Amino acid sequence: MKSSRLLLLRALISVYCFYVTAAAFQAKPITRVPASSSRGQLSSTLVEDEDVKARTVWEIGNDNKERKWFPIHPADALSEGNNYNTLVRSAYVRHIKLATEDLANLVMRIYSKGGGLPGSNETYDRSDADLFSRLAADLSLCSTKEDGGEVGWVENPLGLDRCQEARERNEVVSGLMSNKVIEALFAQRVKGGDVVKVKGDDGAWHLVRCDDIFIQVDPSSMASAGTKNVINRTKRKLKGSGKVSTSPAFVRRDADGASIPLNIGLEDDNTQSKTIYSVPDAKHYKIVTTGCQMNVADSERIMGVLEGELGLKSIESERKVDPSLLAANQKSQKVKLEPDVLLLNTCTIRDHAEQKVYDAIGPYAAMKRNGRPLAIVVAGCVAQQEGDALLRRFPEIDLVLGPQYIPWLGELLIEVGKGAQLCMTDAMVWSEKSGGSIQERDSTRDKDADWQVPIKRGHSTRAWVNVIYGCNEHCTYCVVPGVRGVEQSRSMEAILQECLKLAEAGYKEVTLLGQNIDAYGRDMTPRRNFADLLYYLNDNIPDGTISRIRYVTSHPRYFSDRVIDAVANLDKVCECFHMPFQAGDDKVLKEMRRGYTFDSYMNIIRKIKEKAPDASICGDVIVGFPGETEEEFQRTLDLMNEVHFDNLNTFAYSPRPNTEAALWKNQVPPEVSAERLQRVQKLANEHALERSQRYLGKIVEVLVEDRNPKNREEVMGRTRQGRQVFFKADIGLAGKLVDVKITEAGTWSLLGELQEVK
Repeated sequence: MKSSRLLLLRALISVYCFYVTAAAFQAKPITRVPASSSRGQLSSTLVEDEDVKARTVWEIGNDNKERKWFPIHPADALSEGNNYNTLVRSAYVRHIKLATEDLANLVMRIYSKGGGLPGSNETYDRSDADLFSRLAADLSLCSTKEDGGEVGWVENPLGLDRCQEARERNEVVSGLMSNKVIEALFAQRVKGGDVVKVKGDDGAWHLVRCDDIFIQVDPSSMASAGTKNVINRTKRKLKGSGKVSTSPAFVRRDADGASIPLNIGLEDDNTQSKTIYSVPDAKHYKIVTTGCQMNVADSERIMGVLEGELGLKSIESERKVDPSLLAANQKSQKVKLEPDVLLLNTCTIRDHAEQKVYDAIGPYAAMKRNGRPLAIVVAGCVAQQEGDALLRRFPEIDLVLGPQYIPWLGELLIEVGKGAQLCMTDAMVWSEKSGGSIQERDSTRDKDADWQVPIKRGHSTRAWVNVIYGCNEHCTYCVVPGVRGVEQSRSMEAILQECLKLAEAGYKEVTLLGQNIDAYGRDMTPRRNFADLLYYLNDNIPDGTISRIRYVTSHPRYFSDRVIDAVANLDKVCECFHMPFQAGDDKVLKEMRRGYTFDSYMNIIRKIKEKAPDASICGDVIVGFPGETEEEFQRTLDLMNEVHFDNLNTFAYSPRPNTEAALWKNQVPPEVSAERLQRVQKLANEHALERSQRYLGKIVEVLVEDRNPKNREEVMGRTRQGRQVFFKADIGLAGKLVDVKITEAGTWSLLGELQEVK
């Protein structure tokens, strides 16, 4: 039956090809964006006629809007203003080979909108996850049709320093796709999920789908990274005081707390290094952290450096007694401590983030103007975004620190103590070790070494573990790629070693972190993916130690079925999915440059509910995106009603610096965004309560974490799905797995009764 259907389809295609050739003079002109166009203006689904406008997940309606994308040519990357080179080294592709361009346009239209061929009863559903493979199997003239058009990995021949190597590797697929087709593919700067139309050497046309890309971060252009913004000079005079800023002296200590001599200098005019032997009195620090889990993890590393390398103590944990205040019958009184180091680890996702930093600095800047020695450090995303502008606004700031320089914080603070004012925000390749000075870091880079930065964990039961840094997506609303840099994966071996150390220390749960965790491994050789990492950790972490593995944050564009299988089947991986959708309307999603649709997102959700029916599903949503209409907003509510999220992070859009959407004129009025945010939150609360109620009367496994801060007789923990549970028990159960029967369900938490300690 299938054979007869295919013969009928081929006959219809032949008739159609004859018809369109005879009527070619009536055909609508097909416009083509030349390969030399400015980056970002090439289409992802190139159905280029008036009926189906060529659109892309990058292209969003206003051709005058500036588009930024990571360089695909080394020559682009090495141009002025770029500090590193990201090269799309290879792509995993499928293709459909067709006889004529008109037929290629027709098939592309079917792929983009669904439908069927003229005169055929066979129809294709656009929501079909395997639609491209079906079209290839039914229509392609290439032998790959039997495999759904799968060609496999092809090398980028456009790398100027590796052109010959790429061409040689591509010889194995030259019988399927010529070098001309491959070159045209990479010239259009494809990303995973893009489909392009390319003419081959033999006159046939290829519809090429890029399923994934392999990105190489090239450190060859990094020789001077981190130096051009170092302001190693005598500090500026403070505003209105005529005084020069002062900071306390710092000294690095060994593992036993003793001082050690240091030979350190950052581009110092004096070639003779200074050695410090004096040990000052114990100093204190205060750290204020805002933002996401990545910032929390960064703060743990910062505290590890401050305490482990410099011997500083947290002002929050210190209780100092002033003997002069004590009488014979008087109890000890606490004396308020002021920090010697103030460190603000900042977030720039929300509106007015910079102003909040300025407000926090104000009182401490006044202390410095009054002559108190104090080191002020601004770290995190605002630091990376604003750079030297922070120093111009507040000359009291001693160090502006990008996240990539945390391993050298101790060294940098020592320089601050000697009078330097530093801005460390230049791009650099992450290292798996902190050895070597700032001057030597490029020569000491070792991606396979253990992560040696000391970490002061914020909890004794659960821990954060970074697996990939940066993001390449450049969503039009998001500032993250500009402040966190390009994607760079840690090795699986280094991640495992960190987890094993946590297991030895008694930790029971780890959360793997990445801005786009599904991109893990695509910059590695040999190539890895996030599912590989989950299986690797599950198999190699000893039983009876770490029993729970969580992760954030997924990207629907790159999410794979293997990750769903891992969550559904692996003992240590928790049944919890964090799947941001941001908006429900396809037009808004395109303008956000998210790379998926309402239907493709729901296809992922359906697979999750089928394979892991007990899993929790969490999401993120933005309302009031520029140009969002009431009808488009309604699609967001429609998606929420289809999914019923266990937890939903809700945001009203706010323009962020250096993002495309911030420049658009069709901004939604704040009062409209606020009203939509209230509606989204109300619906999210209803769904969350409904999802909580499914636990009523059930016995669930809970990992005990802390006391309930509002009721000291209770402890709190979380289910494998991430729901918070409160119940009466002794705090001695912290770190243990227990069974709890759920008796009450709230919107975000549960109440229960202890049943059994495992």
